[in-house]
Amino acid sequence: MAGLLLPAVGALGFAALTLAFAAAFIAFKWQESQHDKDLSVTGTISGLLVYALGVYAMWGDLRVAAAIGVTLVGLMAFKEALHAWLEALTWKEIRSALIILAASAIALPLLPDQTIDPWGTINPRELWLLTILVAGASFAGYVAVRVLGGDVGVLAGATAGALVSSTVVTAELGRRVRKGESHAAVGAAAAMLAAAVSVGRVLVLVGITAAAMLPEASPALAAALLAFVAGAFALRMFDRQQEKGDTAQAVKSPLELASVAKFALFLGAVIILGRLIADAFGQGGLLPFAATAGLADVDAVALAAGSLVRGGLEASVGAHAVLVAVAMNTLSKGVIAGVTGGWAYAAYYYAAAIAAAAVAALVWWLATPILGPLFS
Repeated sequence: MAGLLLPAVGALGFAALTLAFAAAFIAFKWQESQHDKDLSVTGTISGLLVYALGVYAMWGDLRVAAAIGVTLVGLMAFKEALHAWLEALTWKEIRSALIILAASAIALPLLPDQTIDPWGTINPRELWLLTILVAGASFAGYVAVRVLGGDVGVLAGATAGALVSSTVVTAELGRRVRKGESHAAVGAAAAMLAAAVSVGRVLVLVGITAAAMLPEASPALAAALLAFVAGAFALRMFDRQQEKGDTAQAVKSPLELASVAKFALFLGAVIILGRLIADAFGQGGLLPFAATAGLADVDAVALAAGSLVRGGLEASVGAHAVLVAVAMNTLSKGVIAGVTGGWAYAAYYYAAAIAAAAVAALVWWLATPILGPLFS
């Protein structure tokens, strides 16, 4: 009604009608909250938004109003679940996310969009964007871990936790196996799913930062991912004992400012060293370097390879560096599995890792000659 009256009453009259409606509606919701002992303001804000959408639908784009209305209904339908999810996060975690978001929104436009180092490799704006890309993906997994909590099973917990750090999840699973809190087969199956998530992360990062590497890298990475998933479910079928546990609770928030800064520095160092090695020893020298750096962090190697490819490195060389880094990272997690969980846990994991490597190599050998010309 207020929207229909807008031409007749003018801006001041419309403002008076809006204030009158808002005052009456807020007073009603206040009385309702006193009666129900509910301090949530979600309903009040939603009611005011419905009023605004009704006015906008009269004089604006009806499709936009409808889309926002549907979104609002969906949020209201999951109101209780959203409240529970938010309560699972601490203020420290939310504050860390807000600091990083503010730094990105405020500092990012001020960062120079050109290389600043003597080797012409480090673009501050690009480096920060890549860092936030990884931190954001990790934080999504971290939220999933905190929201799911202790009611989630070992396999689901490991999958969510691997979005933050598959290495930490592998070590935590090994600790549980050694303490007798989980069977070796169950822990290894969860570690396989964590490895699959890690490979999937690399595949996504390659596609986002350097799609030119996909013809060489994607067949092998996808095959390894599927092999790890198949191994996990085969092993889980072999050992059917049901368990519950907070497998991924050892992970820490990836949006801590110190953690983000450390990753940015590490990524910058990997990019610079990769360029120096390529200049000094040729592109083939990147493979030993990728193998060494991949032991510590495969995401950084994938992002660095993408940056070098965009700077002129051959896409096939960058893809090979990524595949070598993934292989070495998988090997290092097997060592961690043996140290933390014992020989049985490590043996199950290595069996899946060897199978995944074999399948990946076979698929790479068969698919690359076919996909290469299609992407060129």
